[in-house]
Formats: sequence, C-alpha cells, structure tokens
Amino acid sequence: MTPREERLYLILAALFTGSLVVANLIANKFFHIELFGKEFILSAGVIPYPLTFLVTDLLSELYGKARANMVVIGGLIASLLVIATLAIADIMPAIDDSVVNDDIFHTVFGNSYRVIGASMTAYLVAQLIDIKIFHFWKKLTSGKHLWLRNNGSTIVSQLVDSTLVVWVLFAGIWTPTQMSVAIFDLWLFKSMIALIDTPLFYLSVNYLPKWIGKENNRA
Repeated sequence: MTPREERLYLILAALFTGSLVVANLIANKFFHIELFGKEFILSAGVIPYPLTFLVTDLLSELYGKARANMVVIGGLIASLLVIATLAIADIMPAIDDSVVNDDIFHTVFGNSYRVIGASMTAYLVAQLIDIKIFHFWKKLTSGKHLWLRNNGSTIVSQLVDSTLVVWVLFAGIWTPTQMSVAIFDLWLFKSMIALIDTPLFYLSVNYLPKWIGKENNRA
C-alpha cells in the first residue's frame, strides 16, 4: 500500500477500536430520547457505536473484505484487554484518599464484564455479517448502487447486533416484552443513523480514493 493508504487504514482502524471500546464502557447507562415523534429507550453505547459500522463499510469498500475483517478481530482483542484491565482494577483496593473509591468503581464497572461480553458476542457476529452482506451486494450489483450495500448491510447487521446484545445482557432479568421493545428501539435508532450517514459515506468513498492516490476498484 502507498503511505497515504496505510495511514488512512490506521486512522480508520483507530476510529473503529476507539468507538467500540467507549461504547462498551458507557453501555450501562440508559436514557430516553424523542425523535420524529417517537420515544426511544437507548443505551449510551449507541452514541459512538454506529460509527463502527460506517467505518467497516468504508474499510470494505476501500480495502476489501480481508482487511476489514482484520480490524474487526483487532477490536475483539482490544475488548478482551479492556475486560482484563477492568477485572484487575476492580480487585485492587483503593487508598483512603482515592477520588474514586471501591464501591463507586464497582458500581460503574462491576457489570462491565457482562456488558462487554454481551457486546463482544453481538459485535463479532454482526460486524462479520455486515462485511459479508456488503460484499454480497457489491458483487450482485457489479459495484453499483453504493447506497444499497451501505444501508442494506448495516440495517440487517444492526438487527442481529441489537437482538444478541439485549438477549445476552438481559435474558432472565427483563421480560420478553421489555427485551422486544429494547431490541426494536436500538435497531430502529441505529438504522436511522445509518440512513443519515449515507451522504457522508458517499463523500468519503468519492474523495478518499483520490486522496490516497488509488482508484476505488477493490473487491
């Protein structure tokens, strides 16, 4: 790869990994938001998480399936590092003058293992599905209809992601009705974000290949 091509790849990989890790760390907080007359109940993790699907679509379009999958696996490794770090930090006793004491730390991060575990399960399956569907539509349309592979892959994979993360995280805690509502709200919100970011995806795909000095002809 050219130096610019390598640089862009590293930047996209960093954006992906950073968004994934932050989404996992703040996923315990839920909030209400009203958009277009509908009230959503969402995890704070949905704030950065849609960026991961935009980035994987860009990676798939610019660098191909293999390199996109490498970033997904890298995100999994980073998440495992976060789990291990939180586990060690949680068992280390805080000093008396610590700004964050043991109880506060455990309250905030004590459930992070389950949250990150649920997120990792959903994330790995959904991201790999996203990349596979993206390339399926790209091949089927002979590289045309960029909006179709961008939104089609994300909408399907986000449904898988939302379903898995809610079921793994809340099975036995929430009722099936509560989980169904949460799944629908998460999926609908993330799908709306995917539609909104379509112009950004088009702009990136049209501009970035020129910036790195290569035509966008990767399979």
